[in-house]
Amino acid sequence: MDIQPIRTEEDHTNALHEIEALWGAENGSPEGNKLDVLITLVDRYEDEHYPIGPSHPIDVIKLHMEMTGRSQADLASLIGSTSRASEVLKKRRALTLDMVHKLNEGWGIPAEYLIIPYELERLRTHRPRLASKTGRRTTNPVIKRA
Repeated sequence: MDIQPIRTEEDHTNALHEIEALWGAENGSPEGNKLDVLITLVDRYEDEHYPIGPSHPIDVIKLHMEMTGRSQADLASLIGSTSRASEVLKKRRALTLDMVHKLNEGWGIPAEYLIIPYELERLRTHRPRLASKTGRRTTNPVIKRA
């Protein structure tokens, strides 16, 4: 087995081609062992050179729901209410420790993916306009001038 460390992009590309050629090799065979070692080396190289940052906790929940066929109603039954589930998924309500615990215990989502701090989305509201002469608020978009 002639395996070298992966130090350059060229080494990385060559290792990926070798993995492709060895794919499906039987576990424990010389080819299977070579495949295991190459995959380990490629993983280490990619972790070092192409790190993936932490995912947004709500994206983790949405991905989990998509992958397991769960719905917003399933989330609501787990964390307490339909409105709470909606607010969480729209990033208008933060996950609480209790919610993180329920998602971890009930759905098996690792807690470390859910406890990453994030900012909430702000609600967009209609701001009433001020009338120019009276200083009173009006919701009428047309401002009358005297």
